[in-house]
Amino acid sequence: MNPGLAHLLTRLYPRDWRDRYGEEMEQLLLAEPARPGDSIRIVADVIHSAVSEYIASTQGGSMQTSPRSFGSILKQPSAFLPVAMSLTGLALVLGHIAIYGVVREADEGAVAHLWQLLMAGQLPVLAFFAIKWLPLAPKPTLYMLGLQAVAALAAVAPVFIFNL
Repeated sequence: MNPGLAHLLTRLYPRDWRDRYGEEMEQLLLAEPARPGDSIRIVADVIHSAVSEYIASTQGGSMQTSPRSFGSILKQPSAFLPVAMSLTGLALVLGHIAIYGVVREADEGAVAHLWQLLMAGQLPVLAFFAIKWLPLAPKPTLYMLGLQAVAALAAVAPVFIFNL
């Protein structure tokens, strides 16, 4: 691998991580044999790992995350399912607009019904998440609820903007 690229990829990690593992990581990337097609996979893996390190940073030498950290809470199904449901609803609406354009129909159609089910279906999951995690870890839970709210607003925005 190119030394400049190896250094750039290592710089993607948080400072604490780089201070501890940065030199080893660069050496590993430089020593990696380059087979055709592997470079893209290696770069994607390193970027994924760096982003994961920001979300669920490792602590000390044990490489364990706190059970009440944002990264640990993010891994809970009740945390990520509402976000996934909102993003699926957004994809459905944008896909429908891309294929058919902004058209008002007499019957709402399957896409509208699926969107409604996705948006309403996440409410009990959100309630369960808030009831379970707010007392245990208030700050990360509020961050996650904020992320869920942003995802829901993103899914609702095209419906209101285009008056669908």
